[in-house]
Amino acid sequence: MHLKAGPRNSLTDVAGLRVGHADDPVLKSGCTVVTADAPFVAAVSVMGGAPGTRETDLLAADKTAPGVDALVLSGGSAFGLGAAEGVMAGLRAAGRGFAVGPARVPIVPAAILFDLLNGGAKDWTDSPYPALGRRAFEGAGAEVALGSVGAGAGALTGQVKGGLGSASCVTESGITVGALVAVNAMGSATTASGRHFWAAPFEIGAEFGGLGPDPASGLQPLPPSRKAGAMAAQGNTTIAMVATDARLDKAQTQRLAVAAQDGLGRAIVPAHTPLDGDLVFGAATGTMELSDPVSDLATLCHAGSVALARAVARAVWEASPADGDLLPTFHETLGR
Repeated sequence: MHLKAGPRNSLTDVAGLRVGHADDPVLKSGCTVVTADAPFVAAVSVMGGAPGTRETDLLAADKTAPGVDALVLSGGSAFGLGAAEGVMAGLRAAGRGFAVGPARVPIVPAAILFDLLNGGAKDWTDSPYPALGRRAFEGAGAEVALGSVGAGAGALTGQVKGGLGSASCVTESGITVGALVAVNAMGSATTASGRHFWAAPFEIGAEFGGLGPDPASGLQPLPPSRKAGAMAAQGNTTIAMVATDARLDKAQTQRLAVAAQDGLGRAIVPAHTPLDGDLVFGAATGTMELSDPVSDLATLCHAGSVALARAVARAVWEASPADGDLLPTFHETLGR
C-alpha cells in the first residue's frame, strides 16, 4: 500500500476545502475554521475523557442533517465554542445554511482545547472568540499556515510548545486524505530523549526534520512533564479533522474518524487520557467514487491515521517562540 504526500501536504489537498486561522498573541489563543463552497458530510470520534463540543450530536448517522457548512477547532475551553457563532454569522451573511422553510440555519459543529492557563491575558470582559471565528471564516483559503497559529496559537504538550499541524496522503487510486490538528496534549509528541518524534516511522521526506526514530530500544521511562511544572497540567486536549475527497456516507465517515484516532496514539504518548478531550472530526466531500467500498475504505482509514500522526509532529516542529511562553519550542530544546 503506497502513500505519498499531496502537493500542499495539507488538509486543502482535499479539493474544495478551505482553512482559515485567527489568533491573538496577547490572548495566546485562537481558532481554526474549515469550510467549503457547499455542505460536506461530517462525523466525529471522541476518545478523550474531557471533551468540549458543540452540535456534534447532529453528526451521528441517524441524525437528519445531511452535511455541515463548517467545522471549528478552537482554544479557550468552553468559551471557545463561541467561535462557531462568528462562523455562523459569516455563513448567514453569505446565504448559507440548512433550509428550514424560508429560514437558513448554518450547521457548524465545534470542538475546543483548554489553553486558559498558558500565560496569555485572559482578563477579557466580552469573549473574543465570536470575532475570532468570523475572522477565521472570512480569511479561509487554500494555504494552511502551521505552528503557533489558529487553534494551536497557545497550545502546549507535556514537554514543549504544541501548535497547529497538517499533512496529506494520496492513495494509489488517486483518492486524497488530509489531516488538520491542534496539539495541546497532556502527553508528549517527542520521545523520552526529547530529540525525536514518536511519529518518525510515518514521516514522508523531512517534513518534520528528518530526524528519524529514537535509537533507544525498548520501553523508555518518560521524563517529568514540563507542562505540569508550568502549572498548566489541567490544560489539555488534541482536536483534529481528517477529510477525504471520496464519496462516503456518515457511517463510513465516522469509521474514518475512528481509525484516524490511531494517528494520535502513534504520535502522542500518552494519548486519550482522562485529562484530554481528544476528538477527531471526519469529513468527506464526495468527488471521488470508491471502486471497492470495503477495501478502499480500509485504505482510507490507514491513510487517515498516517496523515494525522504526521500532522501532530509537524505542529510541534513548526511551533515558534513568543514572549511569555511557559514552555520552549522543540527547536529551542535542541539549541537551534
